[in-house]
Amino acid sequence: MKSKIPFYYHIIFFVLLFLTYIFWDIGLNNRDIKIVVKAIYLGITPAYLLAVFIIYILNFYFFCNWFLNKKKLLFYILTIPVSLLLFTAVRYFLEEVVMYNITGIHNYYDEAREITYYIKDNFFYGLPAVILSALTFLFWQFHTTQHQNQELLLENKKAEFQILKAQVSPHFLFNTLNSFYSQLILKDDEMAADVLVLSDLLRYVITETDKDEVILSKEIQFIQNYIHLQKKRFEDQLYLDFSVEGNYTNEKILSSVLIHFIENVFKHGKFNNEEEKAVISIKVKEPFLEISTFNYNVGGENYSSTGIGFENLTKRLEYTYKNQFQLEKTEENNTFKTYLKIPLKK
Repeated sequence: MKSKIPFYYHIIFFVLLFLTYIFWDIGLNNRDIKIVVKAIYLGITPAYLLAVFIIYILNFYFFCNWFLNKKKLLFYILTIPVSLLLFTAVRYFLEEVVMYNITGIHNYYDEAREITYYIKDNFFYGLPAVILSALTFLFWQFHTTQHQNQELLLENKKAEFQILKAQVSPHFLFNTLNSFYSQLILKDDEMAADVLVLSDLLRYVITETDKDEVILSKEIQFIQNYIHLQKKRFEDQLYLDFSVEGNYTNEKILSSVLIHFIENVFKHGKFNNEEEKAVISIKVKEPFLEISTFNYNVGGENYSSTGIGFENLTKRLEYTYKNQFQLEKTEENNTFKTYLKIPLKK
């Protein structure tokens, strides 16, 4: 993986380093400010920092990229003396050749310019270039890896989300068609109106459920149409208390979530006993929506046997709402309760 750090980051970094170096020289070293200013004026300090910057860039884009990037630590360690020798050569050229021809002043006195001493001394002064470039490279590599991992995780979440959604729409569509099959056999006089309702249902499934979010008013209308058809299925012997409270217009929610609760009530609930009514309640209390259901189970049915299941529903909610939702289920004494609270979006 190659680092894609913008080059101007390095320039900004070294401008800050230059200023830090000056303040450090004056403050911690207690050097006379006139000497520091003179070193800057004569080009000694800029020449040194320029040498550091050149080796920093060389090490960052070549040695680090060739060896640290490929996790060849031993080979990289072997390049450090090479970098330090190059630093020595670059600094000597800038200070003792270029700046000397301009100012007529050497930074190192005659004895100090002896090659053995000069190399040994500059091995120490060159280390910041090597250390800074390696640390910067490793930090940026870590940052890039983390960013790529987050993008990959997000893409996996999106793919998983689409798979989960794909399980919802066909499941509901086939259940609706099965319910309506009984209606076709009976040839009820209200067939035309029911066909229109079914048409609206199918249109909603096809056009809306593939979206990430849907308009709340459309989702509730969808539920009302669904319950209308279920009444036909139960031949109007449907003991269900269904209520919608609160004002809603263009609020948005995660698609197909509400119908999941409704569908499971009809799949596992008892409806033929007036004393064992099922209950579906939807309440809109800005800025949240609450849905709660209650039903008596049929013949030992349980929620975990449903198609998409509680786990998949939870994953969808976590992906969309993070920790801003509340989801509960309770199964006891042959009854089942669910509760969901989610934030509304305008």
